Amino acid sequence: MDTGPALLRRIRIWISLFIVGLVLSGVTAFPLPAELRLLDSLLAGPLAPVSEAAPWLADWISRVRVGLDTVEAEQPFVLYGTDWLAFAHLVIAVAFIGPWHDPVRNVWVIRFGMIACVMVVPLALVCGPIRGIPWLWQLIDISFGVFGIIPLLIVHRLIRRLEAVREEPSPVPA
Repeated sequence: MDTGPALLRRIRIWISLFIVGLVLSGVTAFPLPAELRLLDSLLAGPLAPVSEAAPWLADWISRVRVGLDTVEAEQPFVLYGTDWLAFAHLVIAVAFIGPWHDPVRNVWVIRFGMIACVMVVPLALVCGPIRGIPWLWQLIDISFGVFGIIPLLIVHRLIRRLEAVREEPSPVPA
């Protein structure tokens, strides 16, 4: 049987991993044009076997790089939107500090995160076709919600167990 401290430690590990994922996805949204230039050059060079195996991926990355290069050169203010995307990821990561400190009291943040992960699916399926995003790339976008919800489901289950452990009456000494 798990003890309260052991459950809390496991909860904090999973929440920490989720926070790191949010921070990384946020921070990487700032330098998108440079990242796409690097990825495009890697797909043309050292990662050419990937391009040969998945030409749709190389074509899409190249198309996105050209688009971002054009936007960066001619309309850089448009990239301000991705700055806000990055900021949102960082702010959401901060929200998970609450459940890290007191998971039972802040279980609502975990539920909020699970709802957000579920909402990724319809967003990708509705906005993807409107914006001309290839079907396989929409699946990649959907995977963020699918993979994001897994640690949150684990955390939610662990919080319920922690709550039950905390509510158990202490054994009365005989």
